[in-house]
Amino acid sequence: MAHPIVAPMLALALLATTSPLASAQTAAPAPSSLVDAYVKNTWKSPAEGWASRVEQDETQRVCSETRNAPSKSQSAEILARERASVAFPQDGKVLGDWKAGEVVAQTGTGGQFSDKPDTPRGGNCYACHQMAPKELSFGTLGPSLAGYGKIRKFDPADAKAAFAKIFNAQSVMPCSNMPRFGYHKFLSEQQIKDVTAYLFDPESPVNKP
Repeated sequence: MAHPIVAPMLALALLATTSPLASAQTAAPAPSSLVDAYVKNTWKSPAEGWASRVEQDETQRVCSETRNAPSKSQSAEILARERASVAFPQDGKVLGDWKAGEVVAQTGTGGQFSDKPDTPRGGNCYACHQMAPKELSFGTLGPSLAGYGKIRKFDPADAKAAFAKIFNAQSVMPCSNMPRFGYHKFLSEQQIKDVTAYLFDPESPVNKP
């Protein structure tokens, strides 16, 4: 199973800059076979299980080959395939503990060669999003999520939709830059519930001025 971040990011980078010839903006993209070879040769002695984590699945392949601009038919296929992968909690509850969700949102470790058995995994959400207005440091690759639940009047249907997007962003937006946290089991179901609560709990800092 491809790593949620490594495979697509490496492929995109290599498509753009695989050789000196690619320095010109008009250079043709490298063929996928060349990209695959570069990716597979990046790690000479990968840890057990890592070799499969840099192999792209069908959705990643299409997004890489189209440079995140799939056709309408490809987009429809991605949405259908990825929506089918979303696993909602069996008890129907998508809201966990917002305080635990804040920790997940603030944590950027996990999924690295240097991990120890007790290395916590987090979503590193602030790397791409503004969330709690009180936080001063955040990325802007993704939209601001400040006041997310309050703006949506804490609607349970919107909370369920947020859970689905965190679980698998490709089920909502084809070729989304957001990792498929649940699909790849990078975050647990409980962690995703906690992050959803961080977005939707009225007492969460996300929904405070």
